[in-house]
Amino acid sequence: MTAPVRLLKSRALIADDEAHAANALRRQLAEAWPELEVVAVAEDGDAALEALRTTSVDIAFLDIRMPGRDGLQVAAAMQRPCLVVFVTAYEQFAVDAFERAAVDYLLKPVAPERLRQTIARLKDRLSAPVAPDFATTMQALSNWGKAAGGGPMKWVRAQQGTALRLIPVEDICYFQARDKYTSVWTPTHEFLIRTPLKDLEANLDPGVFWRVHRSYLVNAKYITAVRPNGLSTLSAEIRRPGGVSVPISRAQARRFRSM
Repeated sequence: MTAPVRLLKSRALIADDEAHAANALRRQLAEAWPELEVVAVAEDGDAALEALRTTSVDIAFLDIRMPGRDGLQVAAAMQRPCLVVFVTAYEQFAVDAFERAAVDYLLKPVAPERLRQTIARLKDRLSAPVAPDFATTMQALSNWGKAAGGGPMKWVRAQQGTALRLIPVEDICYFQARDKYTSVWTPTHEFLIRTPLKDLEANLDPGVFWRVHRSYLVNAKYITAVRPNGLSTLSAEIRRPGGVSVPISRAQARRFRSM
């Protein structure tokens, strides 16, 4: 049985570090799509992610160059799926934008006719039937995160835009606790999840993932060196492009000094 079609009373977020640009887009949307409710306006990438976390949003209009995380990083890190439209003054990010499954890519200043085309695309996507077993599928994928028999986790689930990514734990260099999220660092990407470090630590193989600091849980196979870092403290060098150093707490330093 097909699920019912969603109504076109939709909610949107605008993220742009230039207030005049955000206000201009809001006015254009109000004129071209009166039914759309702009429920949040963010001035940087971190504020956009927080708004997306705490507010129900159907569409995110994202500038690309913003302080903190840029629009592409925001789209990659979204925990709740929503439709994404990038609004920017730069043409060169179009390929990256569509790799994030963007609905459209608008260049500033936004031409009214071009915006109407985008709105038509958004309405088509919003009115598409939703698969009735989506929640069941999401739960099944989440359950893949643990091995049969209750062993250590084999996968970490991360939402990336509207896609669900399953990251093999052996590909993860380290986890980093942030304010309300946990960063998952692989050799080439950063993903954001909401699982606290203490829960990850309890479900990962302790022989592989070491809690070297209250904010860091490190895959031991990616540690290339341990170096002094001031009086009585150490830091671990992590194998990633460009090199990364993470602190080792004094309590955990004993593990390394005894090796």
